[in-house]
Amino acid sequence: MGANNVLKIKSQIPYGKQQIFSDDVEAVVRVLNSDYLTQGPCIEKFEYAIAQYCQVKYAVAFSSGTAALHGACFAAGVGNGDEVITSPLTFAASANCVLYCGGKPVFADIKSDIPLIDPKQIFLKITDRTKAVIPVDYSGMPADYHEINILVRKHKLIVIADAAHSFGATYKDKKVGSLADMTVFSFHPVKLITTGEGGMVVTNNQKFYERLLLFRNHGITKDPRLLKRKSEGPWYYEMQELGFNYRLTDIQAALGLMQLKKINRFLVRRTEIASVYTNFLKNEINIRSLSVSNDRTSAWHLYPIQLQGKLRNLRKDIVNLLHKRGVMVQIHYIPVHLHPFYHEQFGFKKGDFPNAEAFYEGEISLPIFPKLKTREQFWVLKTLKNVLTSFSSLSKH
Repeated sequence: MGANNVLKIKSQIPYGKQQIFSDDVEAVVRVLNSDYLTQGPCIEKFEYAIAQYCQVKYAVAFSSGTAALHGACFAAGVGNGDEVITSPLTFAASANCVLYCGGKPVFADIKSDIPLIDPKQIFLKITDRTKAVIPVDYSGMPADYHEINILVRKHKLIVIADAAHSFGATYKDKKVGSLADMTVFSFHPVKLITTGEGGMVVTNNQKFYERLLLFRNHGITKDPRLLKRKSEGPWYYEMQELGFNYRLTDIQAALGLMQLKKINRFLVRRTEIASVYTNFLKNEINIRSLSVSNDRTSAWHLYPIQLQGKLRNLRKDIVNLLHKRGVMVQIHYIPVHLHPFYHEQFGFKKGDFPNAEAFYEGEISLPIFPKLKTREQFWVLKTLKNVLTSFSSLSKH
């Protein structure tokens, strides 16, 4: 690292951050000056562009990634008594969406060497009540969809990919979005592209597509092909299901369209940042970085590291000192089964999913976002190295 690269950074460096350009702002302003703010033409254009990018037939925009997960569970027919298998190493929404539909989330542990749901553990959790599986693409790396799809087809289950981290990634030369029955994306500001808040479900299944459209709009349709009664006139619509107002706005869709045009640039920059981290940290005995197998690419939503040895017991102090020095690392994630709600409602406890718990206990997410400057990244690495060195010497005494 050159001297110019290790100058102290005065401001805080977040773990993730959006990057908005002048043409993004101009696109939003055009909508603000138009006749449509909510349900206008930009939404369909955005959906079409996402479907084309993912090489699928259909895309349905939602107000958030969580809403999109809820919609996918509804479209899959998840209901009372149904079980849905997912990873415990994820944000709570991956499991909560099952509860929203009256189903029961069932957790399958991650692999011991990589933070992706283990297909072998999925197999062990399948019962005659299992309706679907929700693999989670942790940190931007796609799950093992080949093994998962073979497994679930034997049991006639539905695969809903939680790809909130992995928009733009590939698996066996196929785009994420084309690997499951339905795939859910998030466009939160720290994700690969942003609409402020927002989400999307993509699919090749027309039935799922129609149910998703219905669900995000109060369960209401005006489509003449889908009406159950004779139309009374051009104003006529029917509420056919109990849905929600989960609609994206035209303002958000306009931003999403412009952001999508930059997706390759964002992916290249995130990959560059991840490569610098990996090369710098590969000889650090106190850290293990996440490796990506040759059959897939990562979108690098996160750059997670694992503390090794006695430093794992000092993670809280390490994180606090990094924050004090302006490196705002984050932790991903508290395993869902360890939250009080899941303990109190379902009896989950520490030790139920040892691989997910072990990964969580040693994990720290380093800053990674396209706007991160090279000198800022080297400051992150210099600060991390100094902090770990100081704690490593303490742990020896």
